[in-house]
Amino acid sequence: MTDVQDIMSSLPDDKIDMIAATSVLQQQAGDIRQTKPNWSSYMQSQMISQEDYACVSSLDKDKKAQAAYLQENAPQCAKTLLNMLSHVSKDQTIQYILVLIDDLLQEDRTRVQIFHDYANKKKESVWAPFLNLLNRQDGFIVNMASRVVGKLACWGQEQMPKSDLHFYLQWLKDQLTVAAQKLLHEMEEAEKKRLAEAAASHHDHHRHGHHGHEAHHPPNSHQHQIAERYREISSAIDDPQRDRAKEDLHVTLTNNEYIQSVGRCLQMMLRVDEYRFAFVTVDGISTLISILSSRVNFQVQYQLVFCLWVLTFNPLLAEKMNKFNVIPILADILSDCAKEKVTRIILAVFRNLIEKPEDAQVAKEHCIAMVQCKVMKQLTILEQRRFDDEDITGDVEFLTEKLQNSVQDLSSFDEYATEVKSARLEWSPVHKSAKFWRENAQRLNEKQYELLRILVHLLETSKDPLVLSVASYDIGEYVRHYPRGKHVIEQLGGKQLVMQLLAHEDPNVRYEALLAVQKLMVHNCTRRTMGERCNHNKYSPLKTLDHY
Repeated sequence: MTDVQDIMSSLPDDKIDMIAATSVLQQQAGDIRQTKPNWSSYMQSQMISQEDYACVSSLDKDKKAQAAYLQENAPQCAKTLLNMLSHVSKDQTIQYILVLIDDLLQEDRTRVQIFHDYANKKKESVWAPFLNLLNRQDGFIVNMASRVVGKLACWGQEQMPKSDLHFYLQWLKDQLTVAAQKLLHEMEEAEKKRLAEAAASHHDHHRHGHHGHEAHHPPNSHQHQIAERYREISSAIDDPQRDRAKEDLHVTLTNNEYIQSVGRCLQMMLRVDEYRFAFVTVDGISTLISILSSRVNFQVQYQLVFCLWVLTFNPLLAEKMNKFNVIPILADILSDCAKEKVTRIILAVFRNLIEKPEDAQVAKEHCIAMVQCKVMKQLTILEQRRFDDEDITGDVEFLTEKLQNSVQDLSSFDEYATEVKSARLEWSPVHKSAKFWRENAQRLNEKQYELLRILVHLLETSKDPLVLSVASYDIGEYVRHYPRGKHVIEQLGGKQLVMQLLAHEDPNVRYEALLAVQKLMVHNCTRRTMGERCNHNKYSPLKTLDHY
């Protein structure tokens, strides 16, 4: 994996949007740098030692003097800073120390080794002082400590021990989940208010519409403020450099202001191959996909898709990735998003999903999945646009060629199997082809009835009437063309589920379920002697279809 490691470590940080000083965390850090603690009062009250005072005072000087002192007194610097983190309790002082440490590491990555070397010599954990801070109430302390942990874990020669790593990745995942939920709730509430105010305004407009000048009053100012606030929330999260002086907006964003910082920590961690598998063990990929499938702003989209991208540099993870439904989710974002950096990173993920798997069949399945998720249509649209970024142009060309080749090689059964596995069933031509079912019905028995199990699972769990309709139809066709199909479907629990759909609220679902039930019953009838009459008249097509 060293070649992949080299590629990942050589990526410039500005290119991957990692250290851009635009987050709320960075804005607050700028304010904290201006408010130096009174170290002499700490020493006089014996809260810190004379040597700690001398050290931290020296580190507080200009960059040149700081660097010279650090070079001569590296072990003392690590000792003082780690000691103060563990023994000082005042939030403002902890904030300042964390910013100081973060700045030291940011200026020179090799300085992480100073902390590692000191901890190793003392046989102490370099991680404990920072991980303990993740339990604090102050949001800045928690997220700056997390940022330092990420740098210590990724920029040094020593990797995090498994227990600490699992704790940290679980913490990042949980923070991301909570922040995303709050963000979505906040946006939904703002949207509800906007719609309510719009409805009230519409009502007032009709009520006063016949009273001359009253009908021409400017829009309800309160409604206008809410709509404007909603736009401010959205744009402020997307573009934190905007003026955020408005007090009410700042309060609104309190719960979500650190989501980008959490995202950046993950972006950094997942560039290390050993950390990727640990992230999978805490069910991290499912979390990323779940958040991406909801309505989050483009900056968060970019950061989370970036995390998926670095994960796919590992061939094994690239092979397994679409088990989490990555391709359909990213295809949807690609078709909706107008932001170039989001487009770029999604195309890069798609390219890795084709290039990185060592199993050619998996790469082929990924191509087919992209075709079925209408990625080719998006590639055609992107070809018409002009991009400054050569990576986008190159990826569009690569993907277009690969997807076109996969279409040419595609058998109808490949196409059908990929569609079923995607769980996004629609009335594609293959379903209605009698030739397809004659030739392939028996193939649904392969891999221990894998495709049939998926169809039955969709009947049980899907809320989409289209999916339920197509799944019912397919089960009916399988039974019609495979002699022992009825028994198989009964064993898998499919018959009962189809029967339940006869009472579904959607008429199309009821219709397809009805046809499937008839095929299940007619199958019994065809096994009897020619002269014997079928007793399942209640499912007779002529009788039951009259209702439609």
